[in-house]
Amino acid sequence: MKTILSISIAALALPAAALAHHGWAWTEDEESRLSGEIVSISFGNPHMHLQVKASKGVWEVDLSPPIVAERSGFGPGVAKAGDKVSMTGHRARDHVVLGFKAETITVNGKTYDVYPQRPKTLKPEA
Repeated sequence: MKTILSISIAALALPAAALAHHGWAWTEDEESRLSGEIVSISFGNPHMHLQVKASKGVWEVDLSPPIVAERSGFGPGVAKAGDKVSMTGHRARDHVVLGFKAETITVNGKTYDVYPQRPKTLKPEA
């Protein structure tokens, strides 16, 4: 009986952990900005990902799922390592972690809203 209970609890905990990762709970409520140079870029699922070198170090940046970003015009070929980038979004609540979840991304003079359904308080920098 204890084994069944343990398995049941574990099975319920896994989806909660996945939702926490894919949600916004790990980020601050207030929007902020991040600018730097793209070190690497991945257009894979479940989320697009950038590494961005900024003044405090290399940040891990999550963007929307690729299909959402591509609808905004941000897809393969738009940005590459070495490009300057500025973003609005939410940084990690834990400031030891250089993590950021971007809502808008500006690269090569064009801004892409990769989370168009989310309300925004900051305007992207051109």
